[in-house]
Amino acid sequence: MQKSYSDKADKLRSFKRSLKRYVTGSAFCFVLMLLVFSTITTLSMQCAYAQDTTQVQPPNDTANDATKDDAANADGQATATTDGAASPELIAQGKELFEGNCAQCHAVHKKVVGPALEGAEARWGTRANIINFIKYPQKVIDGGDQYAQKLYAEYQQYMPNHDFFTDAQVASILDYIKTVPVPTAAVAVAGGGATTGGETAGSSNSGLLLGIVISLIAILLVVALVLVVLTSVLSNYLKREKLEEDENAVITQSIFDFKAFFTSPGFIGVVLFVLVAVGAKELFAGLWTIGVQQGYAPTQPIKFSHKLHAGFYEIDCKFCHSGVEKGKSAVIPSANVCMNCHGEIRRGSPEIQKIYNAIENNEPIQWVRIHNLPDLSYFNHSQHVKVGGIECETCHGDIKEMEVVQQVSLLTMGWCINCHREWDVNAKGNNYYDNLIKLHNSTSKEPLKVEDIGGLECSKCHY
Repeated sequence: MQKSYSDKADKLRSFKRSLKRYVTGSAFCFVLMLLVFSTITTLSMQCAYAQDTTQVQPPNDTANDATKDDAANADGQATATTDGAASPELIAQGKELFEGNCAQCHAVHKKVVGPALEGAEARWGTRANIINFIKYPQKVIDGGDQYAQKLYAEYQQYMPNHDFFTDAQVASILDYIKTVPVPTAAVAVAGGGATTGGETAGSSNSGLLLGIVISLIAILLVVALVLVVLTSVLSNYLKREKLEEDENAVITQSIFDFKAFFTSPGFIGVVLFVLVAVGAKELFAGLWTIGVQQGYAPTQPIKFSHKLHAGFYEIDCKFCHSGVEKGKSAVIPSANVCMNCHGEIRRGSPEIQKIYNAIENNEPIQWVRIHNLPDLSYFNHSQHVKVGGIECETCHGDIKEMEVVQQVSLLTMGWCINCHREWDVNAKGNNYYDNLIKLHNSTSKEPLKVEDIGGLECSKCHY
């Protein structure tokens, strides 16, 4: 039988139900308003981005004139169009040179190992200045150039010399950089510079959203505080009145039963779901990285500096890793290779003494292997370096700047396949591909990729 209450008790119960509805409604409205404002802000950011992309201004006439003049003064390996813009052939050459020599350390629109290259030519003042720096960076820095010294002070390292480039080749890279589209995260503002329209719009709208969220939270807290104070005042007032037993029971009842809420099947189910979801995500993330040793940089028995040897002294990688163009393995140099130089140079160094000890004891130096592929995978260095024309830095990173060598690339199956999909077949001076390229060009306007000659077949790497 339902318990009956006095009229005053019924009114108190009705008041508490109303109060509970107000609190719940306020919280619901807060969440709803947050979702609405988030949606509006996201849409406004997309609209601002779309508007910025339509307002990007082309390079000014002065820059075009400088490009035209510099191209005319180059050694004539590529041509420009009649309006002063770089020709497609010149841009294609620049892209190939950039990806093969620059992309390991530089990106156009973001800072990587080195600075972002967007607007680099303008920062150097003239094309002749930046070409000279690219070819002879240390010479320019030591010569007192203020901007070059500023770069060195920021990055604390010398960029390797690129004196094997001609001026025209460097110019083609600079022209290619100007054609690289701006990523979706940032849109270039007219006039160059590091600040982008997308970033400006995104940051301003993000600040607006943050301000709205903070305001809504403050309003919700004020409303909750007012309701709590009001409830407390009314409860204290009613407790001083002479009330019936059932009326006192209503007053002492809590608006929310937190114990019942936290022990309810619904709350427990949500918590368990979140825990299981997060645990499963972390588990699969961990399984996905098994065998991936990106960033692995073990301590070697001798502190050999690639930055000193390959970078400062510009010793060719093939001098020590002589098998890279001959067979499957690049080979680790024997102690005798080291002694070609260190039989006379720095013989008193403690590290060099370790080489002498290895020779005297007829023991190999126990170098620790860094780049490991599973036994089920076949990789041939000569096929990639000699035939494919791929530079060592493409897979191994900027070795010339490494004191301690580390694994830079993922070296996963997906990483290799992606390279085979994107890499153009190096057919220059190789008559083997002549007929194949003719057949390919008859059906496609795209360059011949590695995947087009069977680069994605399982048996190429697994047999």
